[in-house]
Amino acid sequence: MIHPTAIVDPAARLGEGVEIGPFSIVHADVELGAGTVVGSHCELGHPAAAGDVGPLRVGAGALIRSHSVLYAGSTFGDQLQTGHRVTLREGIEAAEDLRIGTLCDLQGDATFGRHVRLHSNVHIGRGSTVGEFVWIFPYVVLTNDPHPPSDGFHVGATIERFAVVATSSVVLPGVRVGEGSLVAAHALVRQDVPPGAICAGVPGKIRGEVGNIDLVDGSGPAYPWRRHFHRGYPEDVVQGWIAEFDASNA
Repeated sequence: MIHPTAIVDPAARLGEGVEIGPFSIVHADVELGAGTVVGSHCELGHPAAAGDVGPLRVGAGALIRSHSVLYAGSTFGDQLQTGHRVTLREGIEAAEDLRIGTLCDLQGDATFGRHVRLHSNVHIGRGSTVGEFVWIFPYVVLTNDPHPPSDGFHVGATIERFAVVATSSVVLPGVRVGEGSLVAAHALVRQDVPPGAICAGVPGKIRGEVGNIDLVDGSGPAYPWRRHFHRGYPEDVVQGWIAEFDASNA
């Protein structure tokens, strides 16, 4: 299951059924869970600038597409998926089913809850915290330097569970985007966003509650999005959401 052009260190620990594509490199301190598929021209366990940061651990069933680079010193739960040309730095702790779009750049020392979705070209600054079931759309930047360039003042943003950060938004250092909130496209988020609120504009301002947004077809409220959007989530999770909203409508 290892292409003859791939370079795999004999000390790497590969689970059953792992596939390594052409011209990929797997360094010594790498653990790949069963059924993981690594595309062509990837590098797994790239050495970190800080030196020995520990192993790269990737859970079972991962799909790492071509030209992706995963540094040593990060841990990813089962069912990781990346697009092409993704960079994942050291110090990342991610729960299961993290999906990362093409050309994303995760700068490390960050945490991700389960079932997080990052579209293409997302930049996550070092020290960020992203809760479970978060959606982050293309060209979003989570910053971490309040006085760029600086040394030693970095503080990451926090995106709480079920929040949505829309295309081309920028979240400034230390800002907390609350549970179930919506950051509208092209917003500049300078202050904390309360749970369930809409933040829009430059600079971003609170524009109301997400519950006041209707679906474009008029069939009902757009938020909370888990009321109507279930694609790609485990059946037990979906059934829990259905029960939650059936109870709230009773």
